[in-house]
Amino acid sequence: MTADDLPYASSLVFNAGVIRYRGEYVMVFRSDYGTDRDGYENRDQRFTGTAVGVARSKNGVDGWRFDPVPLIDSSELEKDSEVRRFYDPRIVEIDGRLLLCLAMDTRHGIRGAIGEVTEDLRGWRLLSASVPDNRNIVLFPEKIGGEYVRLERPMPVYSRGRDRFDVWLSRSPDLVYWGRSELLLGVEDVPWANNKIGPTAAPVKTEKGWLTLFHAVDRDETRGKNGWEKQWKKRYTAGLMLLDPEDPAKVLSVYREPLIAPDTPIETDAGFRENVIFPCGMIAEETGEIKIYYGASDACVCLATANIDDLLSLLL
Repeated sequence: MTADDLPYASSLVFNAGVIRYRGEYVMVFRSDYGTDRDGYENRDQRFTGTAVGVARSKNGVDGWRFDPVPLIDSSELEKDSEVRRFYDPRIVEIDGRLLLCLAMDTRHGIRGAIGEVTEDLRGWRLLSASVPDNRNIVLFPEKIGGEYVRLERPMPVYSRGRDRFDVWLSRSPDLVYWGRSELLLGVEDVPWANNKIGPTAAPVKTEKGWLTLFHAVDRDETRGKNGWEKQWKKRYTAGLMLLDPEDPAKVLSVYREPLIAPDTPIETDAGFRENVIFPCGMIAEETGEIKIYYGASDACVCLATANIDDLLSLLL
């Protein structure tokens, strides 16, 4: 999926969450708009807005039908002087409720937000938001031990250093009050990451445990211009781990190499910020196929597939 596919103005489409819902696949995606590559690179024109859109497909691969207007548009948030935009959506269905996790930019920092979406996916309300700075919030797709559980990535610059961020886990009785927070995975636990890590897609439950993706970032100071940016020194990859089925705060295994790394032209040579793989959706099919939806170079939405047994074999 690219920006050209949308029924409204868009410059970039990426970081899309996907679920199966009422007999079809529903995608929520990020769309940035207001400039193009020439304007960004040569005239210092920045994006004027960010939207969260909705698309639906019968097979989760093609034939996507787009809602005519975004679910959330930053241009409609002007009445709230504090909130600037919502972006990077992830979606789950728990007990019949459609729940949306978002990054929330405000005048006083980045907050992780959770909202509830209406059944027709055309309206939503905010349920809770973290204190700054936190983002990449992902809900497990069911309650565990009677509680809602989420992964998140606080941004403790003072104690951990610039961009030295890790994956944490928190619990809630009601999606509003969150606590009992624990460190789940540190940057030092990922051999190929030297910068930061964070949650991505909602985990998938298997008989062996929670199959869980994460993103990992390595930074190389020798990298120069890469994509639209004047300089882009980072590479984003997708990692894989297995969490305990009863207590997801316990990491059973981490695959010691990237599961997906940038290697195709759209991932390495044609994006906004190149060398970026950012998964936001993972679906387990009855056939054993795993669909992984990811943003490629902050420019488009891609789909990778694997067999669930093959993925578990990397972790067991």
